[in-house]
Amino acid sequence: MKSIPINIDKVAISLSLICTVHCLLLPLAFVLLPALAANTFADERLHQWMLLAVLPTSLIALTMGCRQHLKFSVMAMGLTGLCILTLATFMGHDLLGETGEKIAILMGASLIALGHLRNHTLCKRLQCGCEAH
Repeated sequence: MKSIPINIDKVAISLSLICTVHCLLLPLAFVLLPALAANTFADERLHQWMLLAVLPTSLIALTMGCRQHLKFSVMAMGLTGLCILTLATFMGHDLLGETGEKIAILMGASLIALGHLRNHTLCKRLQCGCEAH
């Protein structure tokens, strides 16, 4: 059976993008479609479920890449983004308010995406093969 290579950095970037789009467009959707406000998309648990998808994907991709290219700054950028995203998901609204939480989530997701983009670029340049798993 032939396996299909999955680029885990691209998966992680996509998850960060989904998080960003969700964060930016959901308030607009509430204004345009008030019935959506009662939907589970507004539930804080959705953020926690999204984080459960982002954390392992990002950690695996960044670790695999860092082992090959040894650029620990890439890992540091991704881990910083993951920490910001995790803190914002669990404590952001209480500590920072709604706007501060959104800014923190966007900042964390952006750092994660940038880390993965850099990780992918370095792995591709080295042709180490980790970008295809």
